[in-house]
Parts: sequence; structure tokens; C-alpha cells
Amino acid sequence: QVQLVESGGGLVQPGGSLRLSCAASGRSLSGSAAAWFRQAPGKDREYVAGFSRTGGYTYYRDSVKGRFTISRDSGKNTLYLQMNSLKPEDTAVYYCAAGARVITSQLRNHGAYDYWGQGTQVTVSS
Repeated sequence: QVQLVESGGGLVQPGGSLRLSCAASGRSLSGSAAAWFRQAPGKDREYVAGFSRTGGYTYYRDSVKGRFTISRDSGKNTLYLQMNSLKPEDTAVYYCAAGARVITSQLRNHGAYDYWGQGTQVTVSS
């Protein structure tokens, strides 16, 4: 079992930055695919960014490329999402997810992940 706890969300003005963290316990994230998803009110959960199981493949959705950066600290067993140049359309609840059986072609499929955090709210508004 893996427990995931997100933190770092909040209210920020357009153009601002936030750094989300996802602390994992119970099992190392090494060897697992790990990702950030988000869900806005009335919309489906969507993939934001993530690593493949080997870490050799990193994917970002087009709308966040060049603004968001995913990283991880193996020593702290923590996943991060640095979000810069935030826009109102980035407003959502952000979730981290992990799965040891996620294959590369399924990285963007939220149904492929076994473990989820509780989510952290990000609101971009002036």
C-alpha cells in the first residue's frame, strides 16, 4: 500500500507560481509511474504531467508545457509540481497518483493508477 498526501495548493493571482508536493509513505515511488492529475468543477479528471515507471519518459499536457515542471526526490519519496505563469484555467483540484503497473501507453489514463492522494485546491484568480 502507498499513501499519498498532497500539499502546497492555494489562491494565487494570474501569472503567479505555486509548488505542489506529494509525500509518499508505505512504499517507495521508485519503479512506479507517478503523475499529477487535476479536476475542475463539472469537468473530467485530466492528466497534467508524470513520469513513467523507469523515469525515462516524462509527459506534459500541451496546455502546461513550458509553465509546469514535474520532479521527484527519491530520498524524500516525494513528487513535486512546480507551476509558473498560472492562468485562471489552471484552477482545479490537483491530485497525485502512483501505480507500479502503469505502462507507458497508459500514463495519461487515470484508471490505470492504483494510489491517489486526497487532492489540493489550486485557485487562480485576481
